[in-house]
Amino acid sequence: MNKRDLRTILLVEDSLADAEMAIDALREAKLANPVVHVEDGVDCLDWLYRRGAFVDRPEGDPSVILLDIKMPRMDGLEVLKQLRTEERWKRLPVVILSSSREESDLARSWDLGVNAYVLKPVDVQQFFTAVQTLGHFWAVLNQRPEGE
Repeated sequence: MNKRDLRTILLVEDSLADAEMAIDALREAKLANPVVHVEDGVDCLDWLYRRGAFVDRPEGDPSVILLDIKMPRMDGLEVLKQLRTEERWKRLPVVILSSSREESDLARSWDLGVNAYVLKPVDVQQFFTAVQTLGHFWAVLNQRPEGE
C-alpha cells in the first residue's frame, strides 16, 4: 500500500498534553497513517467538510476519529450527533477517548452510534497501550464495506 493510500487518523482533543501523548503512542505503534490533530468539535467538522482553514486539505475521509467529549466551542457528543445525521459519515468509525466517567456521557455516546468508548487511563503506559491498540485496529485491521 502506497503512503498516499493511507487514510488519516483524525484526533480531536483540546488538551495539548493528551494530544501529544496520543500522537506519540500512535507513532510508537509504527502506524504509517498520517495523524491530524484539531482542538475542538468546530475544527473537526470544518476539517471533515473541508471548509475554513481546511478548505485546501486533500480529499478523503479519515479511517477513524479519536474524539474527546469535553471541549470548548462544540463538544464531542455534538460532533458525533452531527456525523450520524450525514449519510456519508454514518459508518465512519468514531472512538470516544475521554476522561469522563459520567454514565450520561457513556449512554449518550452509545445512543449516538459511537464505535467504542475508551476512558483515558491515569497511568501513562496504559494510555499509550490503549491508543496504540485503537490505532492499529481502526486504521489497519478494520475493513469498511466496499464503495466507502
